[in-house]
Amino acid sequence: MPTTDALNSKSSTARPRYDEYVDSGVDWLSKIPAHWKPTRLRFLVELSPSKNEVRDLPKDEKVSFVPMEAIRENGGLALEQTRELGPVIDGYTYFQEGDVLVAKITPCFENRKGAFASNLQNGIGFGTTELHVLRPNEGMDGRYLFYVTMSHPFRKRGESTMYGAGGQKRVSDDFIRNLEWPIPPLDEQRAIAAYLDRETERIDALIEKKEQLIDLLEEKRKSLISRVVTKGLDDDVEMQNSGVEWLGEIPAHWEGARLKFVAQLETGHTPSRSEAEYWENRTIPWVTLSDVGKLRSGRVDYIYETEEKISELGLANSSARLLPKGTVILSRTASVGFSAILGKPMATTQDFVNWICGDSLLPKYLLYCFRSMRQEFDRITDGSTHKTIYMPEVEQFRIPLPPIESQKTIVEHLDEETGRIDSLVNTIQDGIKQLKEYRTALISAAVTGQIDVREATDKPVKQQYS
Repeated sequence: MPTTDALNSKSSTARPRYDEYVDSGVDWLSKIPAHWKPTRLRFLVELSPSKNEVRDLPKDEKVSFVPMEAIRENGGLALEQTRELGPVIDGYTYFQEGDVLVAKITPCFENRKGAFASNLQNGIGFGTTELHVLRPNEGMDGRYLFYVTMSHPFRKRGESTMYGAGGQKRVSDDFIRNLEWPIPPLDEQRAIAAYLDRETERIDALIEKKEQLIDLLEEKRKSLISRVVTKGLDDDVEMQNSGVEWLGEIPAHWEGARLKFVAQLETGHTPSRSEAEYWENRTIPWVTLSDVGKLRSGRVDYIYETEEKISELGLANSSARLLPKGTVILSRTASVGFSAILGKPMATTQDFVNWICGDSLLPKYLLYCFRSMRQEFDRITDGSTHKTIYMPEVEQFRIPLPPIESQKTIVEHLDEETGRIDSLVNTIQDGIKQLKEYRTALISAAVTGQIDVREATDKPVKQQYS
């Protein structure tokens, strides 16, 4: 968890403190600069401005429209939609240029979804009702207020006041109105905001470069798997036409095999929901679409735990069956084309097709084959809303089939090479995590007066935290 102490320990020479501090009188913050004044936000911010400001505008006036998915974590708006004022004025949240937006519902609030509203169509925006709109008065700089709402103390204190249950928990207006915050003079607020604009832009640029590098490594990983499982490891081997469009040429001593002839195809099922006793005493791991999330990266090879379970009675009274360890599963509905190997006996829903490999096919090799077939899965997937690979297509699957010893060599090679790529990706992801923590700590320290940035030098962040 990012803290200002961690920030100061990393950058005590680069981030000076104020000359004089006093007790803040605020229960969550001990010391603040002597000239800062703790103030409840209700005296500096108007919450949920009235829509009467825009009711007299033409109903066909174009305004920016912002659903929750257009509000970025750690701040920012994706202004890709506009709508006419008339249809949105009564059913959505209103804001204008210069307002500060804060997501109110879990998990968006905890993920720091929010924005400083700018570049709006005609200066007006409407969006999801799950937004708090904060309009700064003349004593509060809007950009400084935005960074206050992005800070760790603001979000953690807001989390502690959330009301409701489960996915419907929200932060109330009263939390914002009653929150006491240390406020510097207006010119200092602007200096802090300008400093944070510059520094967070640098940090975000570093994060973006690291994310681009991860994308390149992921593409390299996919290309490596596709090349090796279809062409083998010998560049000089004689090739032949496989007769399979997605495969192209394969080594002459390989087969282009129909998968159902070298592996036993099994489908999954869901016990009847209307029979309550089928859903009692659930002990059998049961792979559902809820488990697909962990497979999306293509870096999880084996499943050992599932989000849901079914009972022995439910299993016995359905078409589902307990599949053996080593079964290769493939999602075929909604989230199509994600694969893994069962690390222990499990059942699956009908959203998966499952393959029990015969003596001529290694499960890990089949897994690599499936991970090279993304374009083929996309080609045979049917439906625009409810995407599915239907069973007649599944039964026609063909894969490159080298001799079993060659499969072992290929699997060992791919395990080693993808392991190196995955290790590098993990290192880069750790770096991204550290940069994001530093970003939050920097914001938190600046807006609570724990560091003095008024005369900060223009020293690139990259030199300190690359």
